[in-house]
Amino acid sequence: MVKTTAPDAERPRTLASQTLFRGLDIVEAVAAGIDTVPALSAHTGITPSTTHRIASALVHAGYLRFEPRRGYRLGNKLIELGFLAYRQIDLPRVARPTLEALASETQDTVHLAIADGWEVMYLDKLPGQRAIEISSRIGGRKPICVTGVGKALLLDQDEAQWRAQLEHYQSQTTSHSVDADAWLSRMHDYARHGYALDLEDDTPQIRCVAAPIYDASQRIVAAISVSSTTKYMSRERMQELVPSVKHAAAQISRQLGWSGNLRG
Repeated sequence: MVKTTAPDAERPRTLASQTLFRGLDIVEAVAAGIDTVPALSAHTGITPSTTHRIASALVHAGYLRFEPRRGYRLGNKLIELGFLAYRQIDLPRVARPTLEALASETQDTVHLAIADGWEVMYLDKLPGQRAIEISSRIGGRKPICVTGVGKALLLDQDEAQWRAQLEHYQSQTTSHSVDADAWLSRMHDYARHGYALDLEDDTPQIRCVAAPIYDASQRIVAAISVSSTTKYMSRERMQELVPSVKHAAAQISRQLGWSGNLRG
């Protein structure tokens, strides 16, 4: 005999999930700046009485807070969970599929790096399919000022911070002089367009195109790059690669909670 499930047995689960999704809709509406019961009700399509009941429960649980004359705001519980979620992110693991796709598309070496003081540290490296060798290594470090990923990591800083980075580099590397005015001019240009280039600044015959990775705070937390020798990386090809590198960086950024738009 085939056993059938009575409709009443499924009803509690349906009602529970419906309430859950309504609660999430209200939280997202509050995050968007909607702060009163009538406005939340109109936005979500939930009746005012149900909106008030769910919002009150969310306040009690700490997911929302209510301030007289200001209305509803996101609660401390969401901040706590946000930080926990961020700490659980394994950036190289999250980024790896996108980096693999970029390496396959370009056939060049792809890097993932973060800033560490005056240097970049490489978190991942995918060798290209060409018969060339790039000297970087996972865990290795290089100066921020002369690497593509390093410059990309600086794009949300101001000129005073750029100058500090360059002055430190100049004080540590007397054998490699950098024209400060030209370097700063390029940094302003890179910041406007959301990418950075390494035009053999770090290593002769090696060029790269880099773009920053953002997190949910809308700040730069990492960068990626595509690198190759001048034989395969003409100035024209570098410009052709910019959209692909920026798109890959944006894909990773969105996985970290970024909600911005690409700069053209």
